[in-house]
Amino acid sequence: MKKKVLSVAGLSLFLSLSLTSCHDANKEKSINTEPITFEKEGELYLIRPSGDTLKKLDIEFAESDYEHQTGLMYRDGMEKDQGMLFVYENESQHSFYMKNTYFSLDIIYYDRDSSLVSIQQNALPRDETSLPSEGPAQYILEVNAGLSDELGLEKGDKISFYKKGEN
Repeated sequence: MKKKVLSVAGLSLFLSLSLTSCHDANKEKSINTEPITFEKEGELYLIRPSGDTLKKLDIEFAESDYEHQTGLMYRDGMEKDQGMLFVYENESQHSFYMKNTYFSLDIIYYDRDSSLVSIQQNALPRDETSLPSEGPAQYILEVNAGLSDELGLEKGDKISFYKKGEN
């Protein structure tokens, strides 16, 4: 009899712990994350073929595979004079999309000589439609929607950029 009482007590304890664990597991937990904010890593100049500077932007660089994949996703926006420059090792055909990007962008494609190849204007937030370059590109600049129209950017315009701490 004594053995049976211990078994029942053990089973009772086990069930009590199991129910408590299940109850805790079903509680809604909120995870607080820090907002992703702009961090100036360099400057970029938009330049006409004549050499005239159209605008200077503060930029972040996207150089690693992870940075290429996430870009400006999960952000609420950028200031007017900010952008993100995607830098690839080689020139090739590229296509971007706006999944998990919460604000509209102009996506500007540049070739290995830093000449403008094409522009995808006013890309819609959270849209997964493919937005390809019209030719091979090595640098892709993302800026707030409307900036390319405001500046009158066109094929053949150039960019010049540098990283903080490099000259």
